[in-house]
Amino acid sequence: MFSKITKLLLISFVLASTSSSIVAAEPTSDSNNMKKPNVLILMFDDMRFDTFSYRGGPVNTPNIDALAAESTRFDNAMTTTGLCSPSRAALYTGRWGHKTGLDDNVELYSTRLAELDLKEGGVLRRASDAGYLVGHVGKWHLGARGTELRGAEIDLAHGHEARERFARVYTPYSKVPKIEGYYQGKLDSRGEKHEYYMTLDGGYEDTAAYQKVVAGKKMLKQMAEDDRPFFGVISFNQPHPAYRVPEPYASIYDPALVELPANHLSKRVFKPLAQDGIWWPWHDVGHMSETDWRKARAFYYGAMAMVDRIVGELLQAAKDEGVYDDLHIVLWGDQGSMLGEHTLYDKGPYAYDELMRMPLLIKDPELQPRIVKRQVSVLDITATLADWMTLEADGDEDGHTLIPLMEQGDKAEEGEVDLSLYAYEWYNGNWFGIRAVRTPDFKFVWNPGDSRDEFYDLKNDPGEVHNLIKDPKYKKQRADMVKLLISELERVADPSLEKLNYHAKAYL
Repeated sequence: MFSKITKLLLISFVLASTSSSIVAAEPTSDSNNMKKPNVLILMFDDMRFDTFSYRGGPVNTPNIDALAAESTRFDNAMTTTGLCSPSRAALYTGRWGHKTGLDDNVELYSTRLAELDLKEGGVLRRASDAGYLVGHVGKWHLGARGTELRGAEIDLAHGHEARERFARVYTPYSKVPKIEGYYQGKLDSRGEKHEYYMTLDGGYEDTAAYQKVVAGKKMLKQMAEDDRPFFGVISFNQPHPAYRVPEPYASIYDPALVELPANHLSKRVFKPLAQDGIWWPWHDVGHMSETDWRKARAFYYGAMAMVDRIVGELLQAAKDEGVYDDLHIVLWGDQGSMLGEHTLYDKGPYAYDELMRMPLLIKDPELQPRIVKRQVSVLDITATLADWMTLEADGDEDGHTLIPLMEQGDKAEEGEVDLSLYAYEWYNGNWFGIRAVRTPDFKFVWNPGDSRDEFYDLKNDPGEVHNLIKDPKYKKQRADMVKLLISELERVADPSLEKLNYHAKAYL
């Protein structure tokens, strides 16, 4: 039995403790009520920047246009590398390939790499550690089971990568005789060249892309039912070549009527030798007729029309689940693709704008939509995601947050040099070591694996047809661009800097 005095002391202690707890808990309660944003990334493969109707392009894209009208449009966004795995690794880690070790494709013929090092947890792991429900749907292309091993609780509808780590690589044996057959006049069904363009059997709902749409909707539903903030990625193989779509998308655009750019099938004069290489069987395009090229472009446009439908369905699903209004969205393509410019198809070791530039829309529901003209990098997306979700740092951050540009427009970086850095270290086991720096006016491409570098006047030659590296009229501009490249490689601690300093003597 407690005495009366003891009881009074206990009551006083409890009241004091409770009062103290209430006072102390108020800031914590407020901070818990500060809801972290839900974030969704829509990722597409080899999607050019110039096709959408919101950019004045040839494809009617009403759903993407509607998203653009609610977003910050980054009309001069650049990838780090015109190759799937390295560009994706840059997004997930926020670092250049010379830091992560991921500077080539993985799991494909002749590559030396099987996966992104698991020590590189990237934004998936960082978001998971920050209390986010993390989900991933579709193409990953950074090693088997890489998303679940980095904390993705929802892990659906994978791309073409194996589910077993260190599986034998995909080797394109079947493609070699197909290309040889095209030279002999052999065609695939419907008189098509399926390594370049193909009408798929069935309809939209029979495609692999639609299966990812279904999985994406399922993920959004699971996320909407969870109390935690969510970070989700829905990643598509479309519109990656070969351009394969069902009807009606295969017939929307008449090949005879598609407009061709000025650099279409332009001869590569005084260009690096690597641009002549056959790095994947379908790079051998000597058999392609004008009609074939037009059909490939028309089928690409059809694929983009289907991409627009995909985006519309996923955004509608977010609305149906009640998560759209405050949803932070990033729509991007990992790099562009060649459709006959410079007589090139797909991608390879070069830095042409058709490959280097990428589409980028970022929707922050708390900010007014705007158009940003300054060049930005895929690495900047990573820094922006970290800002949104208040993620702990996990190493170097080679990009910078885009939020000031989203809030203020181009004036946020007024007075700073407008440039982008690009690299092409490897292509499936073949080394090139390319580094390029781009401003709105000029582009300098350093080719350390070749005796020939490139310099382009983008204002007067936007198609980059004329390599002016030896033109004495551009001596000062060329030297300025080389200095910018040196400065950028120094900034990101690129180990190729020492070699560039030696080669640069010829230009300074």
